[in-house]
Amino acid sequence: MNLPFAESYRIKMIEPLRKSTREERERWIKEAKYNLFNLKSDRIFIDLLTDSGTGAMSEKQWSELMLGDESYAGARSYYKMKEAIKNILGFEYFLPAHQGRAAENILYSTIIKEGDILPGNSHFDTTKGHIEFRKAVALDCTIDEAADTQLEIPFKGNIDANKLEEVLKKYPKEQIPAVVLTITNNTAGGQPVSMENIKEVYQLCQKFGVPLQFDAARLAENAYFIKIREKGYENKTIKEIVKEMFSYCDIMTMSAKKDAIVNMGGFVAFKDENLWKRCQMYCIINEGFLTYGGMSGRDMNALAQGLDEGTEFDHLETRINQVAYLGAKLDEYKVPYQRPAGGHAIFVDAKKMLPNVPKEEFVAQTLGIELYIEAGIRGVEIGALLADRDPITRENRFPSLELLRLAIPRRTYTNNHIDVVAAALKNVLDRNNTITRGYVIKSEFPIMRHFTIELEKAELGNQ
Repeated sequence: MNLPFAESYRIKMIEPLRKSTREERERWIKEAKYNLFNLKSDRIFIDLLTDSGTGAMSEKQWSELMLGDESYAGARSYYKMKEAIKNILGFEYFLPAHQGRAAENILYSTIIKEGDILPGNSHFDTTKGHIEFRKAVALDCTIDEAADTQLEIPFKGNIDANKLEEVLKKYPKEQIPAVVLTITNNTAGGQPVSMENIKEVYQLCQKFGVPLQFDAARLAENAYFIKIREKGYENKTIKEIVKEMFSYCDIMTMSAKKDAIVNMGGFVAFKDENLWKRCQMYCIINEGFLTYGGMSGRDMNALAQGLDEGTEFDHLETRINQVAYLGAKLDEYKVPYQRPAGGHAIFVDAKKMLPNVPKEEFVAQTLGIELYIEAGIRGVEIGALLADRDPITRENRFPSLELLRLAIPRRTYTNNHIDVVAAALKNVLDRNNTITRGYVIKSEFPIMRHFTIELEKAELGNQ
């Protein structure tokens, strides 16, 4: 018989988890103002809030921590990170930052002015936040098929080239500082972008004289899907595919807390030396000197090692198979999610799960709260709360997708934990006819509100 699939690692260290009661969880989420971000971590049983900085580092990464050079300027660790970025991604110039949104801040402080347009494929929250904070527009050009959660196509994260070309024709290139291609497309369900689409977008950018920026937090997972789904790449290594992907872009930002499997770190990299130099001032002002930029030497070492490990097929096969395992369990239980299963997370379709909750009462957030109360599992809302208000009208934006993201940390949970997640969702689905009300906002920040928002239960008279 064929041998069953097994993880490409063995466990060397464990962290105890505490189980809680439903009564405790009901009290704790109320104390947290119904914001899952406000929960203390020791009140969570299985934490799927994010896969960012929550993965388990390897023995080689831990050894690299001990070798970190903490010199303020010119540290060996900086040059180790520089070599990894050049060898794996092909970029000569980069600036380190403490995480992805800091890298975005360095770049967008340099290139964006009020009134600019940045088209892309479903900009993620920090990207959109940085753009709108500068009174520019994040224009979504994702393919329409991404809005149908039950449709299965191999590259659901693609940009619609026709939509993009219309934007590039409509606005002068001076008003478009970059096209932003997110790989994988997180907001649309962790869906990959094909190499064919990457090439097509890059050619359009070249034609209209506009730089192409990759939001590349999950670049290795995107390369894995290209290898297993796109004709002509099945015999290429992940590193070969990654190198080709990045030959078609001009700028990249990366939260290395994802596919480089570190707890903290990121960078922005450039093909253009002049743009690199223009961005240096914002690195120094906001992050630190050019050769550490908000990172310690030990973290730069771990990042360089993690970038190498994260672009190996065995690691990716194990990681993405666990996401697919959760998807298969949800299929068995008839729980609707964004299909096919993505690279880093399952995105549960909250509208289909809770059809009786009004959209004005934040359906995906309601589902997240119900899942936490059910089993102590924490996910994150990718819906109307994250979409923020329209910056001009200040009305709530209600996106076509209301998703609860269950992001699986790398090398952290076993499939027994995944079984608990699936069963808990089935339990919520089984009682969904009793869930008819959601939540309303008590207080919020004007931008990226979902991190700190305070909610209360929706009742007659408080909508």
